[in-house]
Amino acid sequence: MSKIKVLQIGPLSERFNRELAAEYEVSALWQQAEPLAFLREQGGQFRYMVSSARFGCTAEQLELLPNLRAICSFGVGHDPYPLELLRERGIAISTTPDVLNDCVADLAMGLIIDSARRLSASDRFVRSGAWADGQSFPLARRVSGKRLGIVGLGRIGEAVAQRAAGFAMPLRYHNRRAVEGSPYQHEPDLLALARWADFLVLTCPGGAATRNLIDAEVLEALGPDGFLINVARGSVVDEAALITALQNGVIAGAGLDVYQHEPQVPPALRELDNVVLLPHVGSASIETRQQMADLVLDNLRSFIASGKLLTSL
Repeated sequence: MSKIKVLQIGPLSERFNRELAAEYEVSALWQQAEPLAFLREQGGQFRYMVSSARFGCTAEQLELLPNLRAICSFGVGHDPYPLELLRERGIAISTTPDVLNDCVADLAMGLIIDSARRLSASDRFVRSGAWADGQSFPLARRVSGKRLGIVGLGRIGEAVAQRAAGFAMPLRYHNRRAVEGSPYQHEPDLLALARWADFLVLTCPGGAATRNLIDAEVLEALGPDGFLINVARGSVVDEAALITALQNGVIAGAGLDVYQHEPQVPPALRELDNVVLLPHVGSASIETRQQMADLVLDNLRSFIASGKLLTSL
C-alpha cells in the first residue's frame, strides 16, 4: 500500500523529519533545485502540507497546489501565510498553540531580568577582564515591584502575567477588546499603557494589524526609564525607530527575541550595549520543541482520518 503524499516546505528537526518520512511519502521542497518548477510539474498531487512559522508558504506556491486541503504548521505564528487566500480556497491550517506558552513566558521574564539587571552586559564585563583590573560595573535597575504592561493578553501574555505575580509587579494590558473575566486592568490606549509601564512586553500576534504597532511615539511614551521586551514578532516593532530610541536614551533598554528580517539583525542593534539580543529561541527547549513536533503530526493524522484539525487556526 502506497504512502500518502505530503509536501514539506522547510526542514524541522531531524527527529521530526524522520518521523514524518516514516509515515508518509514526503517531498522536501527546500531540497528541490527549482522549487517552483517542481510544483508546476507535481503540485497537483499534494493534498497535505507541513510547514512552520519560519517558512510559511507563498501565494505563488499555493497557486501551484490546486488540490491542497490542509496545512499543518509548526509554531504559533501565522503571518507568513496568505490567510485570506487560504480562506477563499477552503484550505484548513493548524498551528501549535499552548504547548509553547510556558517556554516563551519564561524567556520573556528572563529578558525582563537581563535587560534591567544587565546580566549579559555584566557577563561580558567579567570576561573582558575589566573586573579583575579593578573596574566597577555600573548599577542596574530593580525588577521586583515595577509596573508591567503587556501588549496582547492571549495565552502567552497570561503566562507572563502569572510569572510577574511572583515579582509583585502591578500589571495592565492592551488589547483591542478587554478580556472577559481577566483580573488585570485593561488599558485601551496603547500610549497610556506605555507611559504607565516600566516594562512593555509584546506578546501579540504578527501580521498587518500589528505591523509597526510599536513606533517612535510609543517608545517616547515608554520613556528613558522604560524597557521594551519583544517575544512576539519582529514586524510589531518599527525597528529603525527602536534603534534610534536606544541610541539616544529615549528608552532605557530592550530585550529582543525577534526581528524584522530574521536571521539578519541590524549592525546598529548589535553594537548597542543596552539591548539583549536572542536568536528567536522563545520555544527552543528540548521538551517544548518535541511537543510542538508531536502536535504537528497529530494534526496531520487527524485531518487525514477525519477531515478535522485538532488546533485549527
